[in-house]
This record gives sequence, C-alpha cells and structure tokens, in this order.
Amino acid sequence: MQIVWRYIRTYKFSLLVVAIIIYLSFFTPPPTSLGEITNFDKFVHFSMYFCFCSVIWVEYLRSHSECRTGRMIVGGLLLPILFSGMLELGQAYLTTTRAGEWWDFASNSAGALLSALLCLLIVKTRSNPFHSPRKEG
Repeated sequence: MQIVWRYIRTYKFSLLVVAIIIYLSFFTPPPTSLGEITNFDKFVHFSMYFCFCSVIWVEYLRSHSECRTGRMIVGGLLLPILFSGMLELGQAYLTTTRAGEWWDFASNSAGALLSALLCLLIVKTRSNPFHSPRKEG
C-alpha cells in the first residue's frame, strides 16, 4: 500500500490530468462555433496528450536524479498512447453520443511523441533540469 501512496504523491498532477482526460472523453460537449474550425478537435487532442506526457516527464524527472530512458519511454510515451487507444475504443463502444476515431488516436499519439522527444532532448542536452534533491527516489 505504501508504494501506491508514493506513486500518488509523485504523480499527483499526472493523475489529475488522467481524470480530466477521462471526463472530457466521455461527456457530451455542448455545440460551439469552435466545431466549425476544420480539425480543431485534432488540435485539442494533440494538445491534451502533449501536456499529459509533459506532466508525466516533469514529475518523473523531479523525483529522480537520473533519467532511465527505457522506463520513461514506457511510462511517458507508450502507456499514454495505450490509454488513448482504450479511451477511443470506450467512446466507440460504451457511449452513444461519442465516437472513437483513428485520427483522434493519431493526434493523441503525435502529441505524446512530440512531448517525449522534447523532454528527451532537454534531458540529453542538460543534466536533469527538473530534479528536486529532496525527493530522491
């Protein structure tokens, strides 16, 4: 049980973003004029997952003195992409007001990938700029 609380403390903002994404994925949005902008929803999907993965990376890097790239590729890229796919399937099969779309999944994945690439670039060009020594783990 201690390990669960440690993860909750370490990744509290990531978990908050997960909750927000789940909510936004299953509620029926009211019609707005933004829906008239071509592919605006794809930009929203890209932005949500870019921010989501960036938060994961920053929280990981704040709590660890060195970056284990393999662990972060799984936790900061592959798991969010898998989560995205599960939500798109949930929208397709569990709701009548939402639809799962391949292009939404592609936008989510692109946002996650760009975030991971930028975070890797930052980590590789500098010593860990986010590390907080008091939270060694």
